[in-house]
Formats: sequence, structure tokens, C-alpha cells
Amino acid sequence: MKKSFEQNLEELEEIVQELEKGELNLDESVKKFEEGIKISKQCNKILEEAENKITILLKEDEELKEENFIPEDK
Repeated sequence: MKKSFEQNLEELEEIVQELEKGELNLDESVKKFEEGIKISKQCNKILEEAENKITILLKEDEELKEENFIPEDK
């Protein structure tokens, strides 16, 4: 089952808390860091997919026109 953005973010926050405690040995810390990077990439992918689904409705001459959202940084 694919995790939601919120579920991934919650899991990422837990990993950050574990790492910040400083109680893990080096190997455990590296594994948690790698896991966090994977989750971060998944969150980014979810956000990109959502961004691509966003549409903008523009009103032109009393008629609504739908356009795809195009971020300024792309």
C-alpha cells in the first residue's frame, strides 16, 4: 500500500527525532539517515504529482478557461 504524504512526513519526523537524540550507534544512524533520504524523495515525488494535477481557472470574457499550472521555477 502506498503511503500518503502525511504518513511519510510523520515517519520522517520520527527518524529525525531518533537521530537528534544521539543514542544510535554509527551503523544505526547511517541506516536511519538512508531511510530518511528515501522517504524524503517519496515526499518530493508526491508533491510533484500533486503540483502537476493543479489547474488554474481563468475568467475570460464571462467564460471560465482551464489551464495547467506551470511553476515559475521550471
